[in-house]
Amino acid sequence: MKYLIVGLGNPGIEYQNTRHNVGFKTLDFFSKESNVSFNTAKLAERAVIKYKGRTLVLIKPSTFMNLSGKAVNYWMQKEKISIENTLVITDDLSLPFGKLRLKPKGGAGGHNGLKDIQQVLNTNEYARLRFGIGDEFSKGKQIDFVLGKWSEIEADELPKHTEKAINIIKAFSTVGLQKAMNLFN
Repeated sequence: MKYLIVGLGNPGIEYQNTRHNVGFKTLDFFSKESNVSFNTAKLAERAVIKYKGRTLVLIKPSTFMNLSGKAVNYWMQKEKISIENTLVITDDLSLPFGKLRLKPKGGAGGHNGLKDIQQVLNTNEYARLRFGIGDEFSKGKQIDFVLGKWSEIEADELPKHTEKAINIIKAFSTVGLQKAMNLFN
């Protein structure tokens, strides 16, 4: 059985350690833990992980965040992966730093990457793992915060939160969305 695991972020070295790229960061940790590398492919960096009889196709779209839907749709079609077996990992300002929430569907919540995916797929009924980045910014400074680098404290704590995110991905692919939500939410 195949699963598409999408980490959202922006390509380019200048975005590498920003809060908005926590989806990329999570997949980087997962690939490193699994001893696999990402390769450049059409519309994305791609890696494949075999886990308990499942094939997990990890992608980090090479389009910018607000055009992520094109890459998600392409890889769903190319790999013949259903929307039920697709999980999108995204940053979330409305959750405290490190809080993880697995959801079966939902609105974009102002997130341009999710908006584009919803528009291209013509549905909001796909699983997403929302990774809390907090909301420690002054009024009018949201973009600077989201595109800002992790604080020293956040950077130190990030590995334990990404490890939990990896466990959620594994559960999603083995026990299913509902049971994974019961285990981790």
